[in-house]
Amino acid sequence: MNNSALSIKNASLTFGDRQLWSNLNLEVQPHEFIAIIGANGSGKTTLLKAILGQVELTNGSIELGGKKAARGSKEIGYIPQHRTSEGVAPIRAIDLLRMGLDGHRFGLPLPNRKSNSRVKHILDCIDAHELAHKKVGDLSGGELQRLRVGQAVIGEPSLILADEPLSALDMAQQKTIADLLDQERRDHNAAVLFVTHDVNPILSMVDRVLYLGNSKFRIGTPDEVLRSDVLSELYETPVDVLRNQGRIVVVGTQDHQHHDHEEWMP
Repeated sequence: MNNSALSIKNASLTFGDRQLWSNLNLEVQPHEFIAIIGANGSGKTTLLKAILGQVELTNGSIELGGKKAARGSKEIGYIPQHRTSEGVAPIRAIDLLRMGLDGHRFGLPLPNRKSNSRVKHILDCIDAHELAHKKVGDLSGGELQRLRVGQAVIGEPSLILADEPLSALDMAQQKTIADLLDQERRDHNAAVLFVTHDVNPILSMVDRVLYLGNSKFRIGTPDEVLRSDVLSELYETPVDVLRNQGRIVVVGTQDHQHHDHEEWMP
């Protein structure tokens, strides 16, 4: 019996004549925290969409808890990339948060003691009590992102997909959100797939890294993957990985969209 939270087998994805990755095999265990990093256009967000059932693989399969991945699974908490509040329904922040608990049901969410307790706990975790009764359209980008993180984890999913959830947040807010995701996976045995350009805010939490680039991939611990020789082989061009006071800096050639001398993960 497969007890993996997520199982990706022989997965390939091609758009036209462009291949994002091929023969990707990944078994994600409950409680595991995996960072997904790589250059722009390497297929990080597309991989999450394939897991969500929004993009069909060219080859291979994706299973959640031993069952084929399907759209709308309650076992997945999804944090999309930051976007503005334009087009968001004119509801209160607390109502949007509750939709993470029972938004799959018809009609408006009906509060009860258990759901009220969970909402209060998440508001505590994302430091958002002062936002609860504000209209979603009146929230700043950072406030809205914190709310989306809360909405994704409030239902205690077995798999959390986070697509650059720290964007639009200052350093203090980044720590709050990263700590929340880390606590959720510890308390509820959830697996986390965390897409990011900068691995440093979550480095202490990461069990493994999935690095996508140049139609290839590499999976392993941070020490196994975030190395000059490994990334140089992956990109077929010189890439330097520098470590300084517990932080990682990747320096590569600009034609591969690496930003020189920044604490930034391509």
